[in-house]
Amino acid sequence: MFIIFLKFSDNKLQAGQYMDGHKSWLQKGFDDQVFLVSGSLQPNQGGGIIAHNTSLTELQSRVDKDPFVENNIVTAQITEITASKVDQKLAFLLE
Repeated sequence: MFIIFLKFSDNKLQAGQYMDGHKSWLQKGFDDQVFLVSGSLQPNQGGGIIAHNTSLTELQSRVDKDPFVENNIVTAQITEITASKVDQKLAFLLE
């Protein structure tokens, strides 16, 4: 499982021009069953994503294609977590 932090850069004010592409990129991650959760980092610091069902190499390649990353709206940090205990509703993360 991975947590992706997308922290705004100095180009944050240009986010609006790439928002549609970013939303499409996010939807593809959900459609591909890689993204589980996405949302905003508070207060107004960027975004975060929880991902699974992929390798670090594949995820890095996917993140690099985010229009926000490509256009330096955000910088991406990927952190891998090896889950050892989860709530029963999330047992699939241990597979």
